[in-house]
Amino acid sequence: MTGALTRATRSTSDFVETVGSMGILTGKTLVSAIRPPYSYGSEFAEQLLFAIRLCWFPMIVASLCFSYGPSGIQAANFLGLFGALDRLGGVFVVAVVREFAPLVSAIVMAGVAGTAMCADLGARRIREELDALQVLGIDPVKSLVVPRFLALTLATGLFNFYALVFGTLGGALVTITNGAPLGPFWATYFSNATTTELWASEVKTLAYGAIIAVVCCYKGLTVSGGPEGVGRAVNEAVVVAFLGIGAFNYVFTQTLLATHPILNVPR
Repeated sequence: MTGALTRATRSTSDFVETVGSMGILTGKTLVSAIRPPYSYGSEFAEQLLFAIRLCWFPMIVASLCFSYGPSGIQAANFLGLFGALDRLGGVFVVAVVREFAPLVSAIVMAGVAGTAMCADLGARRIREELDALQVLGIDPVKSLVVPRFLALTLATGLFNFYALVFGTLGGALVTITNGAPLGPFWATYFSNATTTELWASEVKTLAYGAIIAVVCCYKGLTVSGGPEGVGRAVNEAVVVAFLGIGAFNYVFTQTLLATHPILNVPR
């Protein structure tokens, strides 16, 4: 009993310490990003293009699969029982615009670009390149973390529009495969979609990208244990990033619905 309590206390202490360290890294990154000189421009462009090149196709496939499968087919079958298939457009506003588009963007960016960045920084730590930069008077946060943070955040926000377009296309495909006209789908979609939901979706996605970037960079910078440690850090980065995304999504969604009660009313 005492041993289990000690392990639980140690785990809680380690978790709090990790969260605090990530918060400190976030603050250092934001300060370094706005403080001149802005010498990270070329690295930022390279990392942004790297993320876009890796993620554009998985983003399209994942958006179509998520929207056509879980939300589309099952929602269409349920609404069809009540003869209300024309309300599928309104369902897709809630499913895709509010939740699936930001979540798919986060899943793809964390699983593809985020893990690659974490492994890159982890390999640099193992090879002691980060220590060499500090000896030369170069701040690793400004030269390595800031461009990756900005690139991953911006790329995730941009891909949200991809996810919105192809996620909505998945709903249109579901309507067609059920033999229903597209007119009612688009009518209920645009009658329920609001600018509030659009900007909230984009803000949420940008926050997801920032969380992924901070977690992946932190795990990469704190790697230990050789090449095996890099693999562990990559796995931990994905898990911790999704925990952070889930916690943020809960707080953000509850706040949004509380401050905009009109979003709770179907139209």
